[in-house]
Amino acid sequence: MHTWEGNPDKATPDYGTLGPGTDLQIPGSQDRPGRLRDPQTARVRVIAVLVIGALLGLLFAGTGSARAALNQIEQLLSLRGSPQPASPPLLSEHETTGLDRQSPQQQAELLLERSINHYAGANDQIAARVDRWRGNLKLTTHLDSQITTAMNSNDLRVRAAAIEVDLAALDLAKTSENIDRLSQQAMSGPQDQRVWALWTLGLLGNRGVEPQRAGEVLTSQLRDSNPEIRRWAVEGLAYLGTDSTITPLLQTFHDDPSPAVRERAACSLAQSGMLNEEQRRSAVPSLLNYAEDASLDAQTHTWVYQALRDITGQTLPSDPASWRNWYTAQNQ
Repeated sequence: MHTWEGNPDKATPDYGTLGPGTDLQIPGSQDRPGRLRDPQTARVRVIAVLVIGALLGLLFAGTGSARAALNQIEQLLSLRGSPQPASPPLLSEHETTGLDRQSPQQQAELLLERSINHYAGANDQIAARVDRWRGNLKLTTHLDSQITTAMNSNDLRVRAAAIEVDLAALDLAKTSENIDRLSQQAMSGPQDQRVWALWTLGLLGNRGVEPQRAGEVLTSQLRDSNPEIRRWAVEGLAYLGTDSTITPLLQTFHDDPSPAVRERAACSLAQSGMLNEEQRRSAVPSLLNYAEDASLDAQTHTWVYQALRDITGQTLPSDPASWRNWYTAQNQ
């Protein structure tokens, strides 16, 4: 299982910040003691850089070509503006010819990284090799992190590649027999085993292994008395990603007594999982009704508006009339 499976509070990575008191070291600085510790030396270097920059500016200020070059450098170094490709996003011939000399682990890590970065050919290579990886991969911290990153991609094909690699790392064959076994496991037994079964049912169903049956089992567990089971049934439905998952996710978002479960249902409708843009937009009419529903609490209304913004890309205020007017205008 992944490091976050069985702990829904860790369904996405936590990212910290480096504060003023950090002991962060520059790579290699341990071989050059004192390099960063002399404030006087640091000030001298900064002043030198500023003086040189000013002199270069005076020297070339009168030439149009110099100004153009400086403007170009400034544009290329800026974080704003349109993307600036480093090279064509193609899996290089050097990489493809060397793949067969690498271990399955190395192949999976390289190709998933290339998929995450939208390299053409990476997903084709994953599809061609993934069956041979099954049983030969270890769910290391690095591969686990890659899978999590890929499952949060804005490209559903990258998410699909992550599912394929995940199933291979879990040594889980795409068979009806595994659907049988996981269906039984999802309905009874220890909580951690049920959570794992609900998750993997969604993955297998998404890859075409009895998706209708997987959906029926997952939907049935939305009525379980344990909120953790309901929450992971929601996750499984999100990754199953079929049209039939939208209604139970909407009902769960509206009716489930657990705020945590409602929040995951909202996220599943808005961004996470394997629903495509058209499927997510089909939930908008119900979300508009929820925005006007006085029976829902303030937190759920907040999630309604967040979901609407994520699905539509609109930045309207948290006001039912504004959203209703926008939707009506779009559908005239």
